Amino acid sequence: MANHSASIGSNIHPFRKFNKQHLQSTDSFSTEEFDKRLEETVENFGKNKEANSNSNPSSNISPNPNSKNIFRKNISTFELETIGSDFDMPSSRADSNVTRPLLENSEWNNTSNNDAYHSPQPNFVSPSALAQQNNIFNRFSNFFSFNKKSSNRINYQSTTLSTNDDEHSSIIFGQREIHPDTTPIYDKKKYPTNAISNAKYNPFTFVPILLYEQFKFFYNLYFLMVALSQSIPALRIGYLSSYIVPLAFVLTVTMTKEALDDLRRRKRDSESNNELYYVLQKSQLVQSKNLKVGDIIKIEKDRRIPSDLVLLQSSEPSGECFIKTDQLDGETDWKLRIAPAVTQNLLEIDLINKIKITASSPEKSIHKFLGKVTYKESSSNPLSIDNTLWANTVLASSGSCIGCVVYTGKDTRQAMNTTSPTVKTGLLELEINDLSKILCLSVFILSVVLVLFAGFKNDDWVIDIMRYLILFSTIIPVSLRVNLDLAKSVYAYQIEHDKIIPETVVRTSTIPEDLGRIEYLLSDKTGTLTQNDMELKKIHLGAVSYTPETLDIVSDYVSTMVSNKKQNKSVNHMISTARKDNSNRVRDMVATLALCHNVTPTFEDDELTYQAASPDEIAIVKFTESVGLSLFKRDRNSISLLHEHSGSILNYKILNVFPFNSDTKRMGIIVFDETNKEYWFLEKGADTVMVKIVEKNEWLEEETGNMAREGLRTLVIGRKRLTQKEYEQFSAAYKAASLSMMNRDENMAEAITQYLEYELELLGLTGVEDKLQKDVKSSIELLRNAGIKIWMLTGDKVETARCVSISAKLISRGQYVHTITKMNKPQGALEQLEYLKINRNACLLIDGESLGMYLTYYKNEFFNVSIHLPAVIACRCTPQQKADIALIIREFTGKRVCCIGDGGNDVSMIQCADVGVGIVGKEGKQASLAADFSITQFCHLTKLLLWHGRNSYKRSAKLAQFVMHRGLIIAICQAVFSICSSFEPIALYQGWLMVGYATFYTMAPVFSLTLDHDIEESLTKIYPELYKDLIEGTSLSRKTFFVWVLLSFYQGCTIQLFSQKFTSILVEDFSKMVSISFTALIINELIMVALEFHSWNKIMFITEVGTFSFYILSVPFLGEYFDLSYFRRFSFLTELIVILSLSILPVWISKAIHRKLHPPSYAKVQEFSNV
Repeated sequence: MANHSASIGSNIHPFRKFNKQHLQSTDSFSTEEFDKRLEETVENFGKNKEANSNSNPSSNISPNPNSKNIFRKNISTFELETIGSDFDMPSSRADSNVTRPLLENSEWNNTSNNDAYHSPQPNFVSPSALAQQNNIFNRFSNFFSFNKKSSNRINYQSTTLSTNDDEHSSIIFGQREIHPDTTPIYDKKKYPTNAISNAKYNPFTFVPILLYEQFKFFYNLYFLMVALSQSIPALRIGYLSSYIVPLAFVLTVTMTKEALDDLRRRKRDSESNNELYYVLQKSQLVQSKNLKVGDIIKIEKDRRIPSDLVLLQSSEPSGECFIKTDQLDGETDWKLRIAPAVTQNLLEIDLINKIKITASSPEKSIHKFLGKVTYKESSSNPLSIDNTLWANTVLASSGSCIGCVVYTGKDTRQAMNTTSPTVKTGLLELEINDLSKILCLSVFILSVVLVLFAGFKNDDWVIDIMRYLILFSTIIPVSLRVNLDLAKSVYAYQIEHDKIIPETVVRTSTIPEDLGRIEYLLSDKTGTLTQNDMELKKIHLGAVSYTPETLDIVSDYVSTMVSNKKQNKSVNHMISTARKDNSNRVRDMVATLALCHNVTPTFEDDELTYQAASPDEIAIVKFTESVGLSLFKRDRNSISLLHEHSGSILNYKILNVFPFNSDTKRMGIIVFDETNKEYWFLEKGADTVMVKIVEKNEWLEEETGNMAREGLRTLVIGRKRLTQKEYEQFSAAYKAASLSMMNRDENMAEAITQYLEYELELLGLTGVEDKLQKDVKSSIELLRNAGIKIWMLTGDKVETARCVSISAKLISRGQYVHTITKMNKPQGALEQLEYLKINRNACLLIDGESLGMYLTYYKNEFFNVSIHLPAVIACRCTPQQKADIALIIREFTGKRVCCIGDGGNDVSMIQCADVGVGIVGKEGKQASLAADFSITQFCHLTKLLLWHGRNSYKRSAKLAQFVMHRGLIIAICQAVFSICSSFEPIALYQGWLMVGYATFYTMAPVFSLTLDHDIEESLTKIYPELYKDLIEGTSLSRKTFFVWVLLSFYQGCTIQLFSQKFTSILVEDFSKMVSISFTALIINELIMVALEFHSWNKIMFITEVGTFSFYILSVPFLGEYFDLSYFRRFSFLTELIVILSLSILPVWISKAIHRKLHPPSYAKVQEFSNV
């Protein structure tokens, strides 16, 4: 490498030295001066290129050792990309091997010979990224603006530094360079604040947004126009307050409720923003919201990570720490993070003043990160996802760690995967809004027709139309919104005080009716369907299997693993591969399980606990502990087991570890048995890959299928003894592969396959159960029978999701599961969907990579098929993918979508759903706080939907229709009177009568419909199919609406015509006519409400009797409107009975006949249950 560098050093070092000298200087200089010097450097570099000399064009620039900070302040980042194959330079063309040294010895990538550049670390960027780069001189020309006439101000926005060699491999450093000593000071305004804000409004947007949300509904806008019209004397009818007060009341209640909700959100945000963290630069505690990029902070155990950090140090000597990522990706298994070797042992003062971090630009992916940490500009380590601590994760390890802030606020992974909360509107309100438009159009047509019949000879015909519009405004009563809003509060109270679903909280009280309209349920897995509590339920050795009931047998076998040393000093802890009796096979299996994992034991408060990235591994280690072989100690280089029966410590040296990942689907380890001086390769993995690795057998496929049908997560266990020579051959090949700069991962995997993964001894099969939440199976079965299509969206592995789906009965017995994985290219994607078009009873299992491809290329085709399937399981989903699916299903189907989850990674999905449900559980309360409804268990969802959803929807539907009926019938009376009075726009009922009609005289009985229910609660679980009627929206449809319109028309005409017949429309009889018609109107409504009740209770009875009594008692005070002497006549009573009989009896009879001939589903169920 040295000779390569020397051969072209003259061609590249001008830029290196130019930047180095300025980075080391501290005197300030203007941007113009810098541009001028830069242009001179570029010109000299061009001359140098032609001459291929070793001159240094930057030598004429006097070094300024005090301008380092100013340089960084003026130039936030610097972009430089070198592409070896495109570097059009004679010296580089002459030798194909000179491309890598271009940057190797530069000050930009000053890496020691011992650093990670040469170590077997994962490559940062795929070679394909390099092919997209432009010629180096074109990039310099475009970036630095060679033309001196161009603007002398350079726009430095993003920086990308890459190194390349002849194998087209590179390390790319991203778009921000962080110096802990200066970045928090000079660049504090460059990056977003770290304050968290989940509030929907601020003081300036609160009123405008809420007014828009209210008046975007047509009937609210209609009420407003009618209320404003009363300020015009010519249009005024009755009291102005009768129009203004109800509307003002609705707006006040809504705004107060939204304000309180937003204040609660702000309070929660304030708690997070005011958390204190120790900042090393300031040597004091700083609030989370005041953290800046470049701050180095100390995190203690169980503390939330306040922003995206790069881990610099851990209190563990190995530099390791574990974090809980459940609030980010939904997985409660702990993730291992490792501090870079270059910073792990530095002093705090050196961390502040002598390191530099280069980080890639912010992005959504929570599984990717590119960066580099440099110490003293001499040694460095690359940074990957293994060195990061993302915001909202929690430090799980004992002790503490130190990290540097690289992203804050909206740049954090958590924020970029979280959508802003929106104001949700119920489907019922949208349907009522559409019906209101029909009613308004009817009112306008009716008004024009009445004026038309009266003739347009009147010069005030326009005013007459307006007055008619106001007179008939009761057709769309303002009390409709009041009743509906109050009803929602009643439903919320009933839900929160239901003892069967305790601790349920309604956070959004505007959409309870939507609980009865859900057609798609999108559920998280971990913590939602499962408890994330793993337990090993079965081990199978081919000829025999063991369950928790037979653990004593396994313990007896394990107890003989280590004999008394005096009797047998050459005991073989790892029994030979020869087939022996069951005891030897069990001991081999248990020993392998105790060694083949990534679990670390820790002692807290004198209690042994385990830390691991997978709960499956912890379950297996706990199993080996229960049978007498405990994991005693582990570090990077060794592992020790405690044989409890003998008290012996079995020591093994860890030579290689091959971690589990979704590609290989297996995990392996090579250990050296220090007692017997033997090398062992141990491996476990999914049956789909292990079946090709282990020796041939006849039972593996059958038993894995049996365990899968039991809902167990299966792992195949195998091992292989290696000779020292075999291990050395593998080690040499593996090390060579790990040092390659091209296709490193593939080469390493090939070495493992070639030297290790063949003819492994098949030891057995394990079955681990992820315990389901209480009553999950029955709940899912109920929901599916109710016609709800269930999608499970999880960040977990495909195999895990499949097992949980089977155990939770999301996949029915015998149901075909169509699996689509690793589909990252559009070719052949549509063919994968063909089977699902034919068999719509199949279940789809798809991973996040394939899902992302379909969303990009074939979104319409994919969802046109998948929305008809009874169940879809999507694995490895990002939080944003979950949210996107919810939005797309809403867009494609127009149906109500409910999303349920319990982790911070579910927040976006919950907020994008029509109805978001959060579960309070092990993963905290973030999902619960962001949800519309908060519950404590998944099984509570069934009652929330099937019972409370049913009641909320059916009650509100009936309430809305009754309120409209109440407005329609009085408007019909007004229309009949106007027609009979020569089309004069004269008010039939005025003043208090209009106010009282919509409030004191009818509101309580009508509102008591919110306490009614058509079936008993138990029947909703016995016959969940009843929910399908709600999904179809049959309780409030255009059909039912027009039935109520005809009913109102009939009753209004009957009441008014017979009232006029028994009196007259003459002026002297006007008060008599108003007396009998208004009284008939009130009693008609009370009787109609009573006929609609399915289940009477005390409150309903009191409202009926109380309202009627109140009306009778108020009549003596209504002499202004009524002829009180008329009330005392016997003829009044008989005429009233006649009117009511003609108004109600035909309606009641026709409904009874229709119910007999066409009974609704709930009526059939009631009759059947009473038999």
